[in-house]
Amino acid sequence: MIESMAEVRSHLADVIDRARREEIPTIITRRGKQEAVVIDIEEYQRLRRIAEAAEESWLNKLADESEAEGLQGSVSLEEMAALLRSHEG
Repeated sequence: MIESMAEVRSHLADVIDRARREEIPTIITRRGKQEAVVIDIEEYQRLRRIAEAAEESWLNKLADESEAEGLQGSVSLEEMAALLRSHEG
């Protein structure tokens, strides 16, 4: 489901209900450009867990590769995660 910001404003409660009850996300556009999506909170939390698990797996792989290569000046997993997060925001 794709709707403009103006359309969503007029019936936000319905958009939220549709996401929650029917598990149908709504993509919100502004000036024809996709800007946001309304999804059920449980789906959001599930997606966050998947993303966090993938990030942790990737960081572990990088740490393992660095350790295996014996690189000097390596950083801990926590330091690496902090560095990556600082570059995201």
